[in-house]
Amino acid sequence: MKAKILIVDDDPTAVETTGDVLTVGGHQVFSADNGEDGLRLAEELRPDLIFLDVKMPGMDGFEVCRRLRENPKTSRVPIIMLTGQSSMEEKVKGLECGADDYLTKPFQRVELEARVKVLLRRAADRPPEKTEAAFSGKTIAVYSLRGGTGVSTVATNLAVGLAQLFGCPTVLVDLVSSGGQSSLMLNISPRYTWADLADKPLPGIDDELIASLLSQHASGVSLLAAPRTFKMAAHLTGQQVSMVLSLLSRRYHYVVLDLPHDYSETTLAALKASHEVILPLAPELASVATLKAALEALEEQGVSQDHIRVALNQTFVRNALDPKVIAEALQREANLVIPFAPEVVNSINLGTPLILGASPGPAGDAIEDLAFQISSEEHQKQPPAQPSKAWQRAHRRAEQRGHKGLRRLFG
Repeated sequence: MKAKILIVDDDPTAVETTGDVLTVGGHQVFSADNGEDGLRLAEELRPDLIFLDVKMPGMDGFEVCRRLRENPKTSRVPIIMLTGQSSMEEKVKGLECGADDYLTKPFQRVELEARVKVLLRRAADRPPEKTEAAFSGKTIAVYSLRGGTGVSTVATNLAVGLAQLFGCPTVLVDLVSSGGQSSLMLNISPRYTWADLADKPLPGIDDELIASLLSQHASGVSLLAAPRTFKMAAHLTGQQVSMVLSLLSRRYHYVVLDLPHDYSETTLAALKASHEVILPLAPELASVATLKAALEALEEQGVSQDHIRVALNQTFVRNALDPKVIAEALQREANLVIPFAPEVVNSINLGTPLILGASPGPAGDAIEDLAFQISSEEHQKQPPAQPSKAWQRAHRRAEQRGHKGLRRLFG
């Protein structure tokens, strides 16, 4: 089997030696002497196999391997790690990064040829990825470093709102490590959770696997639920989160993330994958302080301020901070105000999202308007052929405010 093979190694002698063996075997060989060029060539060439040296200046082989697996364009390419050491610890680390095999330098020609033959045959026997009309869905994260700000309430109702407004595929991902509230708020008892993904190697995570773990809600929302208990919660990596969200965005028009109140590897991976970040804020001093910290953290991660929206959630009314005081402390106005809604508790207890009622109420209306406002440009420009009741409500409120479009509602 003749193949296109990429060698990423900073040692010219090793590249020449490996390349000679592969060329004699009839393969087409390309090379890069550093990790950055290796990643670029891998995406451009789409090779059938990659040889990847562990120790390189700058970005080492482990990091290159992780990034190759995070990129949907290279996630399924077989990878053989090359190393001058034979320690079990290093081999395990390479396999955990997503490598398929390991070769210790110096290696025998026969051994190299055998490893190449096995991996190419395995890749050829693997079923091709299912493809549909190319589109990229929109990923929206709801995030706060402080509990009690209504993250799960906003995320759940936002997902339901998007599904009801446009009738298009929408998925809610609850990335809390355990005890997440999204399934409770949708009155779903999920059979599977993201804990069932944690022990899967990156090459084994595909559309079919993810689809098998989703629970369905009558609103049209699919749910990837959080584990119910700490004992069920397995270790999920940032790479796995990136892979899952990338795959979901190719199947769903909207991917809504209910994120935990932390700054973990998985949370950062989710934030980096998001096109919009909603930051709920309660009208009290500690919430203002933690939101300022979240804004600084997002800026450090390179998240554009244009993609961040602050939602002042009036979770209580007595002794609440004045919105003007909050705006002065944050040096920015809230993009959205969600009015106090005593019915939220009953909504949670019944597992019925606010937004699903015939008359969602002021809080439900606000989240419904937010859902319309952050929808894709396609949905903004083209009204549905058969407008849903949710769409008609949102459109009517926009007209009552004297605006031509909901994008103007929140500044």
